Amino acid sequence: MEQDVHKLAEQLLQEDFDSLSPREQDVINRIAQGVHISRNVLREHEKELTLGQRLADRVASFGGSWTFILLFMAVLVAWIIMNTFILAGWNNTFDPYPYILLNLVLSMLAAIQAPVIMMSQNRHSEKDRIDAAHDYEVNLKAELEILSLHQKLDMLRQGQWSELLAVQQQQIGILTQLVEDVRALKKGTTELSSKHWDKEQSNDNKKK
Repeated sequence: MEQDVHKLAEQLLQEDFDSLSPREQDVINRIAQGVHISRNVLREHEKELTLGQRLADRVASFGGSWTFILLFMAVLVAWIIMNTFILAGWNNTFDPYPYILLNLVLSMLAAIQAPVIMMSQNRHSEKDRIDAAHDYEVNLKAELEILSLHQKLDMLRQGQWSELLAVQQQQIGILTQLVEDVRALKKGTTELSSKHWDKEQSNDNKKK
C-alpha cells in the first residue's frame, strides 16, 4: 500500500509523497484506496460548535434581520412617546429628554452586540476556509483521477497500436510468402512448358 501511494504521488504530481501537504497526502491515500473524498464539511463543523458559538450565530442572525430592526424601532418610539407625552403629563417620567437612560441602554447593547457579531463572523470565516479547503481536495482528486484516466487510455492506445503493428507485420510476412510461392509456381510452370515444347520439337524432328 505504501509503495502504491509513493508511486501515485510521483506519477500524478511528480513529487515525493513525503514532501506533499497533509491534504494532498490525504487525497493520494483516498485515490489509492479507491474511496470518495466528498463529504458534508458544514455538518461536521456544526457538530463541533460550542454553546457559545451557537448562541453567537443566533444573536447575529436575529440582529441582522428586519424583525430586529422593526422591534427595535418600535421600542425606541414607545420609549420616546412614553417619556415625552404620556408620563410627562403626570410628571412621572423615568427618562426625560434628552433620554440619557436610553442612550446608556443603546450603548450597552452596542457594546455587547458588536463582539458577538464579530464572533459569528470569525466562525463564518473559519467555515468558509474549511469549505474552500474541501473544494480544493475534491478538485485535486478529480483532476488527478482524470489525469490517471488519460494515462490509462494512452497506455491502452499504445498497446493497441503495438498489437496492430504486430498483426500488420504478420500479414506482410504472409503476403510475402504468398508472393514467393506464386513466383515459384510460375517458374515451375514455365520450366515445365519449356520442357514440353522441347520434347515436341524433338518428336517432330524424329518423324521427319
